[in-house]
Amino acid sequence: MKNKIIETNIIMSVIKKPDLTDPKLRAKLAKGMGHNYYGEPAWPNDILYIFPLTMLGMLACCVGLSVLAPTQMGEPADPFNTPLEILPEWYFFPTFNLLRVLPNKLLGVLAMAAVPAGLITVPFIENVNKFQNPFRRPIASLLFVIGFFFAVWFGIGACLPIDKAVSLGFW
Repeated sequence: MKNKIIETNIIMSVIKKPDLTDPKLRAKLAKGMGHNYYGEPAWPNDILYIFPLTMLGMLACCVGLSVLAPTQMGEPADPFNTPLEILPEWYFFPTFNLLRVLPNKLLGVLAMAAVPAGLITVPFIENVNKFQNPFRRPIASLLFVIGFFFAVWFGIGACLPIDKAVSLGFW
């Protein structure tokens, strides 16, 4: 009970409510100032003025980048000449390399199916521990770090010949 009262007092000390009887605040509000003292309403300030300007700015940045630095086109496609190494999109490199290096293709497909199955388990692993600090969630943090290094390692290996795909040429 005592902890609940302390938490309530802490929360109430954080919430800042304006004293609308204060003449200085009323003078600022009459001039259109002092909104940050108690919080500025989203309508109409943000909705009508700030959001459209932000969207127009983002659109201008995208158009400017596309005009000033267009993507370089590769060589034209030749339907009679297949390249030696056909690679998937970059985000499929780790699973592509996994499928490529495993000797049994059924095992490769099962390993690829383990990737989404592992991602499905993440919310359940995260809900086991109530803390948000990664150092206080050692199992979830360790799984993330191992998965990240595995994905980067196999992603780099997908760009190498198959004999160096796992070792990256280190051994």
